[in-house]
Amino acid sequence: MSNKSTMEFQSNKDFFSRVNLFVQTHTALMAVIIAAILFAATIIINPRSLNLVAIGNIVLLTVILSIPAAGQTLVLIGGGMDFGVGAVMSATAILTTYTMRGENGHFLPVLLISIAIGVVVGFVNGFCSVKIGLPAMIVTMAIANIVTRLQYILTQGVLSGTASPLLASTVKFKIGGVIPHVAVYALIIWPLVFYILNKSRFGKQLYLVGNNPTAAKLTGIKVDKVRIISYIFSGVLAAFAGIIGAAYMSTARCQIFDGYAYDSLIATIIGGTTFAGGSGSYAGSIAGSLVMVLLSNLLTSLNLASPIRNVLNAVILVLLLMLYNRGKAVRQ
Repeated sequence: MSNKSTMEFQSNKDFFSRVNLFVQTHTALMAVIIAAILFAATIIINPRSLNLVAIGNIVLLTVILSIPAAGQTLVLIGGGMDFGVGAVMSATAILTTYTMRGENGHFLPVLLISIAIGVVVGFVNGFCSVKIGLPAMIVTMAIANIVTRLQYILTQGVLSGTASPLLASTVKFKIGGVIPHVAVYALIIWPLVFYILNKSRFGKQLYLVGNNPTAAKLTGIKVDKVRIISYIFSGVLAAFAGIIGAAYMSTARCQIFDGYAYDSLIATIIGGTTFAGGSGSYAGSIAGSLVMVLLSNLLTSLNLASPIRNVLNAVILVLLLMLYNRGKAVRQ
């Protein structure tokens, strides 16, 4: 190999090393850059997609996805995994429409029962995976299957009821014709999750537990309790997201939001939270949620058949996950 070729090879190697370092140290910013690229590509393919209605829908869908992604962030940082958020969302969406039946005045009972469902499912997931020691992925998928079967028992597989007009307006109505009312929910949920992760004692303990459970235990932290609470948070956030999802869809069928288990997990990983635990941020998860929404919009704008669109979606996500390849957290 000539000196010129050697220098070019070394230059290319240095470039990719710098790109990799940037991705690893600026994961949330990288997600925002990817989102901007996807948005620009969508506009190039379909210039009519650049309008206030489309932008409002992007905001709406990003907010909805960012809520279960918040729960995924907490669980992953603690070293766990939750594939049950989609089933919980579907269950509480069905509960919402089944209880409200298109009438106002039922929000508080729906909210309380939904939170109870989230707490119970989250606790069972956490107890089985943390205390009993069963694999988190298998446990949460199994519990999700039980929740799904209960949906069919309740509804017999048919649509039943609709969300109240008042609840639907809090999600669909747009301020100034652009910003959907659902942004108000973001102003409540987002700061709350930021506080839990960055300011609260629980958040500091969660990072330490996920990064080094042995060291956490030696400092007096109740490791199992912290992890179980993270699963409970995930269940409650998924339950609340199901209510908002029901308001957005108006009606709900069995398994309507099951795909959010996958989407929220990928959004969280794209945002910089690792499977290994101990690292990640909610800002990154919000940016990752935006990436997932814009990727879906881009593939839809291509007007491809659904199977081809699904394959492309999977391939692109695999490439993104390869880009986000990270080392393991310190465990010992």
